[in-house]
Amino acid sequence: MMANTNYPSAENPQVPNRPVKNKNNTTKNIIIGVLAAGLLGTWGYFLKTKNESDKQLQEKAVAVNSAMTARDSAQALYSLTIQRLDALTGENNTLKNQVNDNNSQINKLKNEITSLLSKRNASEADVKRAKALIAQLNQTIANLEAENARLTGENQVLAANNTQLSQEKQVLESNLQTTTSEKEEMAKTVDVASTFSASNIQITPVDEKKRGKEKTTTTAKRVDKLVVSFDVENRVARSGPADIYVIVTGPDGKVITDAAGTTLSTRNDGDRVYTYKTTIEYEQGTRKSIQVPMRQDHFQTGNYKIEIYQNGFKIAEGTRSLKKGGLFG
Repeated sequence: MMANTNYPSAENPQVPNRPVKNKNNTTKNIIIGVLAAGLLGTWGYFLKTKNESDKQLQEKAVAVNSAMTARDSAQALYSLTIQRLDALTGENNTLKNQVNDNNSQINKLKNEITSLLSKRNASEADVKRAKALIAQLNQTIANLEAENARLTGENQVLAANNTQLSQEKQVLESNLQTTTSEKEEMAKTVDVASTFSASNIQITPVDEKKRGKEKTTTTAKRVDKLVVSFDVENRVARSGPADIYVIVTGPDGKVITDAAGTTLSTRNDGDRVYTYKTTIEYEQGTRKSIQVPMRQDHFQTGNYKIEIYQNGFKIAEGTRSLKKGGLFG
């Protein structure tokens, strides 16, 4: 007979009628719960941190993209500004000189703008500064454009004035040439008209006697001098000194002269060697008598030709013959 008991034996184990609490399992569950809660908290923090990091990265990316866009925009604006400057300076050499005078300021602006825009991570402040400098450079260019417009206007006015002055100069030169030509023609007319006319020409061979007595003779060996006398007058010639030239050509066809280089430039007969020159004081509108003595040691037998020049023109001419004996002519 077996005894009833609530405790199983080793040989016949039995499940107890009610559960019996196990302290080890409770501890384990608590640890697992704590770990799970911690893990969830860690994942939550990780996800939160990751979201915040992603948000920051997105914000930075937007900022970078915005900065890049602003920088690119500033770069494009700067490129257009440089093209504007190059086009402007290429149009006007005078303006180019002015740009050269302002080179220090312009180069300083260009260098600073280039430095700001060449930064890989240009900040918003850098881009803003670059745009401000570009605006300043554009203002400088605008001032140069205004100066260019002013210079262009002045050049157009000067060109128009030069054209007008050239035309007026041509007219004046034409009038001057006409006036000068007329004046020269008038002067020539007056000059020719002022040439004396000669009249009453006489050629007298004179034999000089003792005690100053003179006797007319045609015997060559007795002639001491030939006295050429004539009257001159002119109503146009002004009062004052006038030169009279006498050319005496001997029977041998040679001009009688005792001085070297005594050459007269005539208007119709070329250069002539003259025998005698006298200067008279003439009074306008009057008739003046002139006597010209011509001496030589020995007078030849034959014809002596006498020519009288004044103002380059021959105004009188005559001939006188001398013979060996007796009176001739």
